[in-house]
Amino acid sequence: MSLNAQVSAERVHIGFFGLRNAGKSSLVNRVTGQTLSIVSEVRGTTTDPVRKAMELLPVGPVVIIDTPGLDDEGALGEERVRRTRRVLDQTDIAVLVVDAAAGLSQADRELMQLFEGKRIPFVVAMNKADLVSVPESVPENTIYVSAQENENIYALKEKIAALARSAASPRELIADLVSSGNAVVLVTPIDSAAPKGRLILPQQQTIRALLDAGCVPVVTRETELSRTLSLLSEPPALVVTDSQAFGIVSKIVPESVRLTSFSILFARYKGDLRTTVLGAAALRRLKDGDTVLISEGCTHHRQCGDIGTEKLPRWVKSYTGRDVNFAFTSGGEFPDDLSPYALVIHCGACMLNEREMQSRLCRAAEQSVPITNYGIAIAQMHGILDRALQPFSALHAEWSAQQLV
Repeated sequence: MSLNAQVSAERVHIGFFGLRNAGKSSLVNRVTGQTLSIVSEVRGTTTDPVRKAMELLPVGPVVIIDTPGLDDEGALGEERVRRTRRVLDQTDIAVLVVDAAAGLSQADRELMQLFEGKRIPFVVAMNKADLVSVPESVPENTIYVSAQENENIYALKEKIAALARSAASPRELIADLVSSGNAVVLVTPIDSAAPKGRLILPQQQTIRALLDAGCVPVVTRETELSRTLSLLSEPPALVVTDSQAFGIVSKIVPESVRLTSFSILFARYKGDLRTTVLGAAALRRLKDGDTVLISEGCTHHRQCGDIGTEKLPRWVKSYTGRDVNFAFTSGGEFPDDLSPYALVIHCGACMLNEREMQSRLCRAAEQSVPITNYGIAIAQMHGILDRALQPFSALHAEWSAQQLV
């Protein structure tokens, strides 16, 4: 990815679904104007979800996902179907590709029910329209197209764009917490786990959001934080720190200055801050033998001192005084069955799109498994969650009231 490219997690994810040989891959190639997927008369040519980040007019930055047919057979076919269903957790807009000559099948109707159940906006693309008589009247979310003859492809893209606009949710990373002209200090530790020559994605996105809001972002390490604060002519409106440095930073930043973390900002931006704050209370209820799932959305190389596999387990055991077990997942892997876990601690999800993070939160809620966030858990274990929530006044008031019960 180039330095100017939109990160995949911020792109609209468009999934193409349907039965084998409905023409999904051919339609994907027409929509993208590229040979993204291999096409063949052989049923089931697409064996794994194929992803491509690109600019798609008139939609904008997107990730196109071509999926295997949902009627695939055999043990291997079942695994392909499972992976296809997992794609639904990442899908912002769905395109159901149907062979117009065959018509809607029961499997197609079940897919539509899945879309509706997951509240995924979708359009039904009746492909191979060159082989049938197109009816004069069709449902609003249905369009007849022909990948073979390149018919109605732009009209399909316009329908996708309309769905993307209607589904877009106004989200703020940090701009609503500050005012134009404010100085905001960002504390970014540079340790052995930090990537060479660049800042990590949450730091990059926060800097950009502050610049867009007309603020003055001041970036420093925790080792230079005291010096940085002394150089400012007035206290910053907010300090945002890497969660790992919460303990040190909270002692340096005056109590009168609001303090939170990148991870907490992303818990609100990508997921549900209230859910993850309430989930942190489960830390106090952990018992000997309980298992905590620590889940990261990215697949970075594990190093000595890794936050997910080393620091968090150590902090949890120290805070609880319990003999707790840990399990770990990374990237796109997240268990369907969360019942073995007493608590899930999830990263800020900067590498996941909002839809996927929301699906993980929903899965935990459906199974009554508490879920929290790296930054919130660390603040709780350092005894500074009250302070870290103060920038979010309504939630802070609700959380404070619960602590008095």
